[in-house]
Amino acid sequence: MILERGRAATAGELSRRADWVRAQTIRLIDGAGLGHYSSTFSCAEILSVLYYRTLRLRPDEPDWPDRDRFLLGKGHAAVGLWPILADLGYFPAGWLERFGQLGSPINDHPNMRTAPGVDFSSGSLGHNLSVGVGIALAARLRGRDHRTFVLTGDGELQEGQVWEAAMAASHYRLGSLVAVVDANGFSGGGPTSRAMNIEPLAERFTAFGWHAVEVDGHDVLALLDAFDELPAPASEAPVCVVARTRKGRGVAMMEESPQAWHLGWLQPEQRDEALREIEARLT
Repeated sequence: MILERGRAATAGELSRRADWVRAQTIRLIDGAGLGHYSSTFSCAEILSVLYYRTLRLRPDEPDWPDRDRFLLGKGHAAVGLWPILADLGYFPAGWLERFGQLGSPINDHPNMRTAPGVDFSSGSLGHNLSVGVGIALAARLRGRDHRTFVLTGDGELQEGQVWEAAMAASHYRLGSLVAVVDANGFSGGGPTSRAMNIEPLAERFTAFGWHAVEVDGHDVLALLDAFDELPAPASEAPVCVVARTRKGRGVAMMEESPQAWHLGWLQPEQRDEALREIEARLT
């Protein structure tokens, strides 16, 4: 089964799938007892559009050489990726019941050695754009036309290694490399602007030789336009999609206190309230 790029999916379907990811995230964290809610919710639409529309994949052959690569730089959002991979058939849905348990192949961060569909692991953040540069270079040497997508948080962009990778990507004219920045304005330690200013993001990537676009990261139509209009993988400028998002998007209590829900656990009453809010949009 090959999932080609640009497959049919309406904006409404993709928006509902993003809310489905949010609901599944709440259920998985409820079972594990701790997890990252608000960072996952901010990128739910991005994950939905990439996996159900944009990426060229072969779920029954996770190591297919011509698949598009996806690297989750903000690895603590993996809890939102697992339901998607199970839904597409990378591993049995029963694995989700073991999320966060000792010995489980799926945990708080993606592990390429245990989870099918994971192209690179994440633990300490800030490394995956550099890895993406290496994967894109390898694709060129092997004559492959796959794209490499790297989803980063804006907090990662305060690390120098990211900008070394950005400089290398434009130097090597890696048009097959796509960085997607989940720009929700926060890192684990608080507002990104307080720790180290990284704005204006699009202009900074442009100054490093990238083609940069800025979109509303919760507007599925805007994301569709950005990803559908990517230049050919053989083009010479890497692409950065700056997706402006809201941490905790989709659950009012988390949007109001995004940092409080960076890592936590909903009490049963809070869990039920959040699920009711999400499920009201799904009906």
